[in-house]
Formats: sequence, structure tokens, C-alpha cells
Amino acid sequence: MSEGLYLSYPSAFLIGLLGSTHCLGMCGGISASLSMALPVGKGFRIRQTLMLLAFNGGRIASYTMIAALVALLSTSAAAQWAQLAPVLRTIAGMLLILMGLSMGQWWQGIRYIERAGAPIWKRISPLTRRFLPVQHAWQALALGGLWGWLPCGLVYSTLGWAALQPSVGSAAATMAFFGLGTLPSMLATGYAATWIRKLQGQKQVRQLTGVLLIGFGIWTLPLGMVIHGGHGG
Repeated sequence: MSEGLYLSYPSAFLIGLLGSTHCLGMCGGISASLSMALPVGKGFRIRQTLMLLAFNGGRIASYTMIAALVALLSTSAAAQWAQLAPVLRTIAGMLLILMGLSMGQWWQGIRYIERAGAPIWKRISPLTRRFLPVQHAWQALALGGLWGWLPCGLVYSTLGWAALQPSVGSAAATMAFFGLGTLPSMLATGYAATWIRKLQGQKQVRQLTGVLLIGFGIWTLPLGMVIHGGHGG
């Protein structure tokens, strides 16, 4: 798109890192259960690390694939209807603002958006049972790949940005960096590092994250483009 407003890869990583409190609630339980299911003994830490990396690798791969699909649709549509670009920017900006309000615990309206993905998850979730209990890394990888389709406002918000990227490859890379940003917290949950939970559970941290996401959202809106002369950062 000629007038795209692009999210840099470090910014996508930052959104994932700061917003991973939301990920802990959505995916943290299954990540922690992978460790709990392993027998304690020689080589436990190695097996645990492989399981966690495989699960989260599958999850991030799903995000990347979804972004590529969204980018294919959005770039194709924008090429046919130039007027669609401001609409895409508005949707992306509003999603980020809603996610920021949710992260700051000011308003949970993003949950209504998350429900939009429920029909897809209803079809995919039964498939996860085929890989439980997880005993091998390939099962964790497949389970993570399926779990990446779980309805999530934070993922949807970043996908809105992905739809604005100049190419399918950059859209996929944006979501890959976002997924990598969520990785530290997800690994920490698997290792039962409770101090990560405490840090991200603090009101000040959540509100700072919310403000940053809202800022990204305002920057995305067409009004932000006008204020900054039509050039994204």
C-alpha cells in the first residue's frame, strides 16, 4: 500500500514483550502444564526446554502464517480499492487502543472482539486433544501450532498492524517478532518463574503497557497520519 503506516520489528517485539501479561492468561496454563507432565530426573531441564521451545515455536509459526494470510487478503483488496487503506488503518488503530484499555484494566471491550474468533477455535480446539498428554517435542510443536489460533485480542491488534505492512513477507516478519516478544514470559511460566508474573501483574506495569499500546493505536489512525504529514515511524 502506498500510504502504509508500518510497525518496525523492534516495536512489534516490544508490543509482544509488554503485552505478554495477556498471553500468560491465555497460553500460560498450557505452557506450564508441559513442564508438570514431564518426569523429574536426569535430563529433566533439557527435556523441559525442548518442550517449551517446541510449543512456543509452533505458536509463533501460527502467528506468522495467519499474518501472511491476512496480508495476502489486505494487499489484494487495497490494490483494487484504494479507499480501503484508511479503513484498515482505522481498524488496526482501534484494535490497539482497545487492547491498551484492556491491558491498563480500564475497559475490557476487547473481549467482544476476541469472541469473533470463537467459531474458528471451536473447530480447531478438538484437534488439540490428539496431542495430549504431550510426551515428545513434535507433539508440543503441533499443539503450539494449534494453540496459536486461540482467540486473542493482543494477537488481533498486532495483526491489524500486519495488514498495513508493504508486503506479505514483512507482515509475516512483524508477527514473528511479536511472537518472539511474548517468548520470555511464556518460557518463564514454563520454568515457574513467579517473579515474572508478579512484575507484570503490577498495576503500574499494566497501565504503562496500556498507555504504550494506546499510543501505537493513535499513531496508526488516519488522523495520526495527517498530524505527522502522512509518514509513519
